[in-house]
Amino acid sequence: MGASRLALELFWREFSNRRQLGACVGLTPQPYDSGESEVDQGIGKQGNRRVRALLIEIAWSWLRYQPNSALTQWFNQRTQGTGPNRCARRIAIVAVARRLTIALWRYLRDGEIPKGAQLKSI
Repeated sequence: MGASRLALELFWREFSNRRQLGACVGLTPQPYDSGESEVDQGIGKQGNRRVRALLIEIAWSWLRYQPNSALTQWFNQRTQGTGPNRCARRIAIVAVARRLTIALWRYLRDGEIPKGAQLKSI
């Protein structure tokens, strides 16, 4: 179900680079520039919110079913010292969703499987 929604609502478009893809989904940080300060705010939330929510759900599933992948290891390292801090995990899962979206796009475009991912044979 998720794959068909992604195909119908996102991957039918042509993206020339990963930044365009991240911006289309709305999972990129919004910059705040004022004088000398340059800070990244929360995600931009531009684009289709159903696809964005689906990608975050897929990212949680990815962590569960692909424990040896590079994305899961990155998430575990990033959230290792946070303990029960749920806010840090929710912020990190958005980054995983963005990286996973880019990895899926590369898989569709070039056939490149994400590092450490294990595919099941049919």
